[in-house]
Amino acid sequence: MKDPNCKNEKNLNIRKRVYSVGILICFLVFVISAYQIIRYYASAHKADEEFAQLAEMAEQQPEGKSGTDENLEEKRSLLERYRQLSEQNNDMAGWIAIDGTQINYPVMYTPDDPDFYLKHSFEKEYSDYGVPYIAEHCDPEKPSDNVIIYGHHMKNGSMFAGLEEFENKNFYENHKKIRFDTLTEIAEYEIITVFKTTVYDDTGFKYYLFANAETEKEFTEYVEQCRKLALYDTGVSAKYGDKLLTLSTCEYSRDNGRLVVVAKKAVAE
Repeated sequence: MKDPNCKNEKNLNIRKRVYSVGILICFLVFVISAYQIIRYYASAHKADEEFAQLAEMAEQQPEGKSGTDENLEEKRSLLERYRQLSEQNNDMAGWIAIDGTQINYPVMYTPDDPDFYLKHSFEKEYSDYGVPYIAEHCDPEKPSDNVIIYGHHMKNGSMFAGLEEFENKNFYENHKKIRFDTLTEIAEYEIITVFKTTVYDDTGFKYYLFANAETEKEFTEYVEQCRKLALYDTGVSAKYGDKLLTLSTCEYSRDNGRLVVVAKKAVAE
């Protein structure tokens, strides 16, 4: 006859082992979660510091340049302004900045490896933040009729997360311009439209395919479609011959959503 006390003791031991395994699993989950949180904030801090240093370098005026004849000197010294950065990484194609946001970053261009800076830092190391970069079928120097720049929408408000501010027309009213310098030209762009769409499906607007217009009709149709999707009317349009700048980032109200800001190059006065 089996001893019931032995059976109870066996069951108790099993429960203790199950409990111990459960505690161990909970502890491992806690450690992994804590590591991921620490890694996220450490990565964010590192990215912020790196971009702040790059911005400081970009804003430094070249030696020997005075404030006289500002427009002429600015154009002459532009390449000098970005020379140190471009020598540090010759994938750099320009610099983008928007007042009222954290957007103040170098812009990269690697047509032979289009999405390299989706997950790489300016130093070409792995990075969840990446660096804003130009679509491979665009040309920032020529430039093409439309230069498309992609950037991540980070939860800490960095990279192109600031484009979200333009969902609010009041913000747009006070921030109508985008600065996008190439290595040879200073330029401002006037915002035409802000819209949302989707990618990787048959229903979204394929704005990301447009770089050069074969005809005036093609250019006009592209601008009209952008304005048709607009979150609000800016009262600004573009005509054939204008140069466009399109900024694109993720938008999370729907699957594969994108928030897009389209601007035209301002005419120098």
